[in-house]
Formats: sequence, structure tokens, C-alpha cells
Amino acid sequence: MKISTRGRYGLRAMLDLAVFSRGEHVALNAIAERQNISENYLEQVFSILRKAGLVRSVKGAQGGYTLAMEPAQVTVGMILRALEGELAVVDEENSGEGVESAMLSCLQSNVWDPINASMNQVADSISLQDLVDSFNNINEAPMYYI
Repeated sequence: MKISTRGRYGLRAMLDLAVFSRGEHVALNAIAERQNISENYLEQVFSILRKAGLVRSVKGAQGGYTLAMEPAQVTVGMILRALEGELAVVDEENSGEGVESAMLSCLQSNVWDPINASMNQVADSISLQDLVDSFNNINEAPMYYI
């Protein structure tokens, strides 16, 4: 499975929102500028995220977006599923009979199902708070003493 631009940009935008919101609404143009993503594209992404219940929007001069839940409650899996659909490497129909059907079943149960389970487990084990903490550790400027 390859994550689309919508999924990658959506994940970046959600991390940006979690890092920079600090309990306040964040304007979409601020996220777009920091992440170098088209504001029009982000509007489409945030519409999907809002419908999925991951963000809230407020209109007006002091408006913008906030997370609908605490960052620790939002997982990468939730974000990607909202933007990409189910996380699966292969979604193959097996309605045949004979050798072909047996091979498809063999591959599904021995290859695709374990890969899908692993991918979903990883995506569901990483919270937005984990990403915020990692970003803050990476972004800390080292202190040099002379």
C-alpha cells in the first residue's frame, strides 16, 4: 500500500495542528504556510477530517481548527483511515474455484492478512501525542556553552 498525498499531507497537517494549537484555533492558512501545502487542498482534507470527527472548525475572524479530541486519543490509523479508507495492501476478491482459488486463499491467509494486521497494528499504536513529543524532542535546539 502506498499512502496518497492526501494521507501524507493530512497527517502532517494534523501534527501541525496538535503542535501549534495550544488550546486555540489554528487558521488553515497558517498550517498551509508552515507545511508548504496549498490552502485549497488543505480545505478538502480538513473537510474529510471534520466529517470523521477528528477536528472541529470555527468560522469567523478568530476561527480556525482545533482537534476534536486530546492528541493522545487520536491515532495515526484513525487519521489515515479517514483520509485513505481501510489500510490494506491487497483487497482481492476470491470467488472462484479450483487451483486459482486455492492459491488466492493461500496468499491471502499467509501473506496479505499478516501484512495488513501488522500495518494496522503499527498505525493504531502511534498517537498524535507520540508524534508531538517526538517533534518537540527533534525540534529542541541544543544548548552550547563556551
